[in-house]
Amino acid sequence: MQIGGLDRFTLSDYPGEIAAIVFTQGCNFRCPFCHNGGLLPMESDSLIPEEEVLLFLEGRQGQLTGVVITGGEPTLQPDLHLFLQKIRAMGFKIKLDTNGSHPEVVKALLDRGLLDFIAMDIKAPWSLYDRLTGVRAPKEHLKESIMLIAQSGIQHEFRTTLVSPLLSDRDVEEIKAMVPPGSPHRLQKFRPENALDPELRRETV
Repeated sequence: MQIGGLDRFTLSDYPGEIAAIVFTQGCNFRCPFCHNGGLLPMESDSLIPEEEVLLFLEGRQGQLTGVVITGGEPTLQPDLHLFLQKIRAMGFKIKLDTNGSHPEVVKALLDRGLLDFIAMDIKAPWSLYDRLTGVRAPKEHLKESIMLIAQSGIQHEFRTTLVSPLLSDRDVEEIKAMVPPGSPHRLQKFRPENALDPELRRETV
């Protein structure tokens, strides 16, 4: 596992759980509003050894109840399922944050029973997805992930970062229409101070 960061305590990132956050290194999107730019490259000189993270979690059994796996984009990690198996063996609940670009990984993790909560970002209406992700977005894969998550039977949510310079009120309404009936959707506040695109850092919300 390429681990780029560890937040040892959070009460806000995993609803109902006392959790730690593991940040995986590397992302296949280049969202201009991304505030975790240091996690985008697949390689980094400041990786945290997997053994160090597991040792920390082992020492927090009975204190923490959940672990959030975020990024970067966790589904790019080829050994993600092995890492989650080790966390599951310690008795932690697991939440995955994903951009939805690898539905085959999401499906495999669901089939293995390794996830208790999934949060997927829906970045934009389909017509604006390439602009909001900075790449040619794999829209069919994203649609597949949306349906997989909505039908997963586990706790989940879809979320959108409300970047006012890039998304209009009409765009937000289009995004809401992309969310399957019965699935929750949450708008997230844009944090401009560390945005990948320097022009967006001038924005205030």
